[in-house]
Order: sequence, then structure tokens, then C-alpha cells
Amino acid sequence: MLWCNIRALKCGLGAKRVDTSRRDFLGISAATAALASGLAPAVAAANPAPASSAKDLFWVAAVTPCDRSYKFDEGAYRDQLSWWKQNGADGVLVLGTNGEGPSFSVAERKHITEVALRNKMGLDMIVATGTPNYHEAIELSRHAADHGADSVLIQPPFYYKNPQAEGVIDYFRLVFDEVKTPVRYYHIPKVTGVPVDVTVFKALAQYPNFVGVKDSNGDPAEYEAIVAAVPSTLNIISGTDNNMLAALSHGNGVILGSGNVYTKLVAAIFTAHRAGKDVNEPMARLTAATQMMQANGYGSNYNAVKYALNQMMGGSRMTYARPPHVALNDEQIAKIRAGVSQLKAMA
Repeated sequence: MLWCNIRALKCGLGAKRVDTSRRDFLGISAATAALASGLAPAVAAANPAPASSAKDLFWVAAVTPCDRSYKFDEGAYRDQLSWWKQNGADGVLVLGTNGEGPSFSVAERKHITEVALRNKMGLDMIVATGTPNYHEAIELSRHAADHGADSVLIQPPFYYKNPQAEGVIDYFRLVFDEVKTPVRYYHIPKVTGVPVDVTVFKALAQYPNFVGVKDSNGDPAEYEAIVAAVPSTLNIISGTDNNMLAALSHGNGVILGSGNVYTKLVAAIFTAHRAGKDVNEPMARLTAATQMMQANGYGSNYNAVKYALNQMMGGSRMTYARPPHVALNDEQIAKIRAGVSQLKAMA
């Protein structure tokens, strides 16, 4: 675990602030700005946020469709976005882990981002823009903002494993110096090899356009620690199913890979939550569906996710994941198809 020392905190606290007009543009109130500057204690909002600024949203961690030649399939992406919207998603994460973001070049990522943002369909869109090279992260973040992204999601530089906390904070300082639109931290240490202590999030919270964390580590105790450590205005999003109800209990949202295929089942949990009803029953249905599909060969292989999504959407367009993800064999395809038949009845 990385510990943020005094010098590191000064690095975070010493970064330049956005001006009042920029805060107004970001929808940050004077009280929130004071909180971000450390001048006011954290207080819970007296009233629920309006729908346009609600934190408890359901985003799909969207897969990125490619054809047999591993070229981005623009038409398939438009179809997917429409299907997720119709089945109850509030938003989409573009080019995250499920979206194979690091498997695409900067030029490809810009093109995919533009396609997504031309087809928002009322979806709140987060674009993952992190790279180990902070110049490219800034470039991609500005590009996403210029084309209408609602926020960007940035993981820490991930080539050099287990960096010091001060280095992680300094990377984000460089980003915040140049990126003035809403930024979220992507906490997925099992993939990045960059674990961080909650004091890193405290340091980043000093920037007015830092709006939250996507926690995909899946540790319930760590999730609660992050929520407790930062201002209540931040959205500590769960990136894993097991922390979904914890996130909702704090008024926060989720970005889920399971949302690709189980869209309607996840949306049902949010429907119950917003109506003040018991969420355990729809959660149990999602768990049962997940277990059934896993028994039918549906796991973390993104080709399995893409094939199952294709079948849920009617099977009209096959899409593929880039290497190192391995192609499905005939037996796997048959089992997933059988599982999807059952899933359609459950959803």
C-alpha cells in the first residue's frame, strides 16, 4: 500500500485552482469550492440531487466492437449504444478496461470517442483517457471534452509498478494543470499494479474538477474507507458487482462490465432503488443470472462478453476482441448461446 507523505500532499495542495467562472461551468457551488479548498467541513446535501446531476447512475463499462480484422466496427457500436439505452442504462464508459482502451492507438481512441459522442442518445458518457504518458492523457482528455464527454476517467501511469504516492499525485497534478473538465480517478490496482492509499484521493480532492473515483478493486472495506475519507460531494463509483449495494447506500453510482449483457437486470436494481423499494430481490436475480452464465462458459474473456451481447441483441453482427484475448471455440460458443437463451427468459 502506498502512503502519501507530507511533501506529496503539498504537491497536491499547491496546484493552481480554477477560477470562479470555471467552477460555475462545472456546476460546482461556492460551498463545494470551499470544501475542495479545505475551508469547509464535509456536509451531506440536504436534498437529493436533480436527475441531471445525480451521482447514483448506472454506467455500462462498454465493450468496443471490432470486426474479424480487429478494426473498430462503428455500426456495431452505434447499435450497442442504442441497445444499452433501451434496456435502462443511464450512461456508458467508453474505452475502459472492458473497452480494451490500451489496445487501441491514440488515433483510434479519438475516432472511437467521436463515434460514441456523436451517438450519445441521452446517455451520460465518461471517456477513459489514461495512458502512462501524461502528455497523451492530457491530449485524449481535451479531445474527449471538446467532443462532448461528460467526464473523463484516468488511471495512474501503469507501466512502472508500485510507484511512490508522490509520483502518482504529481502525474495527476500535471493533468489537472491542463485539463479543466470533470476528472475521475480509475482505481484498478489488480490491472495497473498501482495500489494507492486513501490519502492520495484526499490530495486529489483539492482540485475542484476532481469529481470522484471508480473503485474496481472490489474490496468492500477499502470501498468504505475511500467513501469515508473524501468529501461527500465526490462520487465513489463501484466498478464491481459486489460493491453495488454499498455504492447505492451512499448515493453513489456504478460502472459495470456486467452491464454489457445484464443491462436490464442491473437497471431493475436502480429502478427499485429510486422508488425506495427493496433492492435485494432484483440483486438476487442478477446474481442468479451471473452464476448461470458462468456455468455456461461466460467469464472474463471479452470475446465471450461480445458474443453474449451479440446474441442478446439478436445475433445480427459478430464482433471480436483484440489479442491477447483468445477466440472462442465451437464448444464455448454453443454453451454461451444456450446460456443466453435462459438469460433472455430471466431478464
